This record gives sequence, structure tokens and C-alpha cells, in this order.
Amino acid sequence: MLAIVSLAILSACTKKEEVTLQVKTQYGVLEGFEENGVKTFLGVPFAQAPVGELRWKAPQPLQPWEGVREAKKFGNDPMQPDIFGDMAFRGPARSEDCLYLNIWTTAATTDEALPVLIYFNGGGLMAGSGSEPRYDGAAIAKEGVIGVTANYREGVFGFFAHPELTAASDYKGSGNYGFLDQVAAIKWVKENIAAFGGNPDRITIVGESAGSFSVSRLMCSPLSKDLIAGAMLSSGAEVLPYNPVSQADADAAGAALLKEAGIANLADAMAINADSLQKILPPKGMANVVLDGYFMKESADAVFEKGQQAQVPLLAGWNSLEAHPMQVLQGKAPTYQNFKNALKAQFGNMTDEILTAYGIAADEDVLSQKGFDLVSDLFTGFPTWKVCDYHAKTGLPVYRYHYMHPRPQVSEKMGDKVGALAGGVREKTEEEKKAAAQPEIAPGAVHSADIEYAMGNLDTNEYYAWQKEDYDISKLFLTYYANFCKTGNPNGEGLPQWTAITKDNLDKAPVMKIDVESKEIASPEKENAYRTLEKFYKSRK
Repeated sequence: MLAIVSLAILSACTKKEEVTLQVKTQYGVLEGFEENGVKTFLGVPFAQAPVGELRWKAPQPLQPWEGVREAKKFGNDPMQPDIFGDMAFRGPARSEDCLYLNIWTTAATTDEALPVLIYFNGGGLMAGSGSEPRYDGAAIAKEGVIGVTANYREGVFGFFAHPELTAASDYKGSGNYGFLDQVAAIKWVKENIAAFGGNPDRITIVGESAGSFSVSRLMCSPLSKDLIAGAMLSSGAEVLPYNPVSQADADAAGAALLKEAGIANLADAMAINADSLQKILPPKGMANVVLDGYFMKESADAVFEKGQQAQVPLLAGWNSLEAHPMQVLQGKAPTYQNFKNALKAQFGNMTDEILTAYGIAADEDVLSQKGFDLVSDLFTGFPTWKVCDYHAKTGLPVYRYHYMHPRPQVSEKMGDKVGALAGGVREKTEEEKKAAAQPEIAPGAVHSADIEYAMGNLDTNEYYAWQKEDYDISKLFLTYYANFCKTGNPNGEGLPQWTAITKDNLDKAPVMKIDVESKEIASPEKENAYRTLEKFYKSRK
């Protein structure tokens, strides 16, 4: 009899409910739409609008609503100037009222308990949005993973610290509002995704560039590290050589910023409307995390060194052309001596050792893959490698990749344009117009070029003349992503085998090279190069 009662209780607790276009969340009912077999819910609020008195405050809990709220259009994009002119947005406006997320699901019933991917956009913490087509979650939803994109405050709205803000906050900190928005989005998904047919215990977070740096922080924050089941990094992490800033230094910088802008005090800054404030205080570069004692209590390096980060599988990598040697040379001829002189300001008496570790010894090496490897590692490659190194030492599996495939030529229908940084196009320079009608394709995958491939979204980008090989690579990359979200392991039937890095095979495990012919390649010489950079960065701490 007791067994029958227990079964009845279990059955009641796991009652299967249909996932329709009206989903009841903890805050009210949302109504989405269906397209190509994917149920879509756009512009879903996950916190109160951070406007008025809530500017420069941690995200506040959402207030419930009555009736049915339409979720058929994207919410506002975060406030941002046109830093990357080729970014494409689908929100109606740019606004401080931007804390919205988007959900794509194919679940028919709640008991499917599908894994979940949450994508945090790149853009230097200054630009970008979850509405960008390249992050769209429809393709991964068709692979059996619920796709989610989430906005967060950027620029001065997300990363401004000030002594008065610190003193007034409950946790005596300020400056990490954008990261706290990301935490709030994860918590909302954790609390509500079951109603969309998702598994709240199978959430994987991913980001590219600034989003990747964010994921590395979220893996370390006491507010978020226990909320996730997996993490994926694409081009970046806030570990060596990147450093956090103390709350005191962040506060001093914020106070100085207002003074330089001619703003008398915080109250005056609060009174300035968002458009004007953004013009007065434009973003100046990617913000480092503040050690506010709340979101982050110590550096990510310290957390990773102690093995106290999220205890989850990790998939991480970067692109083959994250940066170009000509950026280091600053207009000088690409000779070995010029390259060495340019690097000496950074590396001092270790310059020769680092160049040797990368195999750079002659003029022809500077613009070879060796030169691209070095400058790419200085930007995003080395810190991403270092997170893999830290994480593998815990015994948790780490799957590392190097994305190699260049985008194809810009589509002829785009006319006299060339590819730009954020996946769009720009007008040719006068020099490019004097050159060939179509400039040579970059000899590798430039920064951010992996996004459309990994998320299965080539068709959302009409700027490029995608070929069959591009679609084949995208299918492989997307399948790896989906498998990792499902099981913590990207491998699957028919896919090139991907060996995990663990504490038992550090510096020996092959790395997955994703290209037309994707395969694992062991590169002991590259591991030595990373160890040489590590030696330099540790000597400077």
C-alpha cells in the first residue's frame, strides 16, 4: 500500500504538461509564436527595468504581471553607441530598459527536460545584444537544446563604479552591474525553464569575446558558479594577463571620470538622460571585473588556482586569426627586426625567448601562421588556454579547439564592400578600391568569425557567399555544441573524435582543429609556447 501511495505522489510531482504557445512562468503568462517547428518567446523580462532610481543598482526582482504578456518581439537592445557599425540588431530601440531574454524551444511537453544553452553576446562590454541574428537560438533548438540569449547592461550603464554607489549598496560594492544582470538571467532561467520543457539542472553558459570573458567570471562568482552544468568559452577569459580592479580603485576611477566630464556629483549624473550620458561618458574599452566582495571576492586566477570554480565540464577555444601582426607593427614593414622591436616594449629581456618559442626567426615568419599565433595568443588565445590549463588540473574534462576556417568572400550582391569585425560589411577604403575587386580572404578565422558557424546561423548573415563547406563545418560545430550541452561531452556518432584534456594528459592532449577537414592535432611545441608566455606573465605579477 505504501509503495502505491509513493508512486502516486511521484506521478503527481512529475505530471506531464503540454508546452504550448502560452507558458506560465513564476511571474505571469507569456505568449510566443511558432516558426519552422520552434516555439519562440522574445523580449522576456528577467528583472525590473534598471531606469530612474534603479540606474547603477543591482538588478531587482521582476514584478508579476496580470493576464497574458505577448512575447513575440525582441525587447530593447542595451544602450550603446555605434562602436561596431556592422552589428545587426532586432530590438525596437536602444534603452536602459534592456533586461530581456529570448527563448527557442522544440519541447512538446515539460517532461522532455531538454538541456539549455544561454548565450552572452560579445562586443567589448560596450556593445552587442541578444537580439543579434548570429546568436539566434532556433538552430540549436532543432538539435534538442533550448536556446536562450540574454541582454546585460553595457558601457557606463553596466560598469560604472563610484564611492557613493558603493556606500549605498547592500553589499557595499559597485561597478559590476552588467555581470549581475547575467547572474539574474541565469537565475530566471533556472527558476522558469522547466515550464518551457527545459531542465534547470542542465544549463550550459557560453559567450564569445566579452561574453567569453564574462563566462569565465561567472564560473568563479559565488553567485553563479553553482547554477550551471557546463561552460563554453569562445575567444577570451579574465585570467593572466588580465587582472581585476579593487573596489577602491574602481571608485576612484569613477569619481575621476565624472570630474573629467564636468559632472559635479553623482546626483547630477543620475539626472542626465541616457542618450546624453552616453555621449558625455562613452565607453573606453572592455571593463575589468571589480572585486566588490559580492559578485567577485578575489581574482579569477585565485579561484582557478584553488580549484574553487564551477565544477563542470568545459569546452573552450579561439580562432586562428584573432589578431594580425600588422596591428603590433603599427604601419612598419613586417620584418623580423621590426616585429622584435615592437614586442620588446612588452616582453623586455624575454623577447628572444618568446619569439623562439613561437618559431619566429626570420622575416617570412612574421606574416606566417607563427606570427598570427603569437599576436592572437596575446589577445585571447593565451588566457583561454590558461583557463583550460587551470580547469583540467581539477580532473574535470576540458575540450579545447582551434577554429581555423576563414569566412568566404563577401557576396557579390553586397557591391563594393568588404567584411567587417562583427560579421557584417563595411565600405572599402581607398586603398582597397585601388586593389583587386575582391581583396584576398584573410588567411584564417578572424575574431568573431566562429559565431554563425557554431550556432548554425549562416543563413542569418546574407553578407557572405556561403559554400557547401561552410555549411558542413557549421553542422559539425553546432553538433559539438549541442552534444556538449546534453552530456558535457561533444563527441557523438560520425563526428571526428575529440579527446578531453585532464590532469593526466596536460601538455599532451591533442586539440581539435575545426576546419574543412576537422581533426585532432597534438602540438607539443605550441604547449611550450604557452608555458613560455605563462612564465613571462607570472614574472610580472
